[in-house]
Amino acid sequence: MTRVAIIAAMPGELKPLVRGWPHSTRGTIRFWVLRNEEEEWIAACAGAGRDAAMRAFAGIEDGGPIDLVISIGWAGALNSQCEAGEAYNVAGVIDVRTGERFNCDAGAGQYWLATSPRVADETEKRRLASAYKTALVDMEAAAVARLASMRGIPFYAIKGVSDSLDAQLPDFNRFIDPNGQFQTPKFVLFALLRPWIWPSLIQMGENSRKASQSIAERLHELLDE
Repeated sequence: MTRVAIIAAMPGELKPLVRGWPHSTRGTIRFWVLRNEEEEWIAACAGAGRDAAMRAFAGIEDGGPIDLVISIGWAGALNSQCEAGEAYNVAGVIDVRTGERFNCDAGAGQYWLATSPRVADETEKRRLASAYKTALVDMEAAAVARLASMRGIPFYAIKGVSDSLDAQLPDFNRFIDPNGQFQTPKFVLFALLRPWIWPSLIQMGENSRKASQSIAERLHELLDE
């Protein structure tokens, strides 16, 4: 049986894909599994950042060897060509902590992705675009790519744009705890007291919803191939 691992950070990134799949939770890891006689698709998310992505990978691997791994989720755009709400197949990933580069499977995509240890604001996005010549930024893909490379597993990444290059958003880093969990109650209280940020948050929410749907569509296309 072929086991396909699909790793995200947040449940919302997986929602359109895993609708109707059996669901379970183990600690901070959430799993969705779909099986037939020949294939097993296992989606998992454990939070934002490198360590959370590694936990999700390990959680899937506990069930047996992985034959294909795909990093999916929301990303920030580093140029104006990557449109908010759209998903893109990634050509390769750069870990900005170490400078390591990981190619996705041949012909997978057009744009390169930078993986950063923090949520990037507009200033950081422009720095990353200039320093690494990348078009997108996330917080998890490089960790997944490294584990896949160590095991000789084919690796793909599909990222949907939740925020454009010039999006004016609050600093989300202060609401992510050491385990990569987003502290929603704390953020809701913060946002309620700052109505001037509501329009940008509403727009990001709409972008994220569209991006998740686009990710699911591109993932189905990839797996059909």
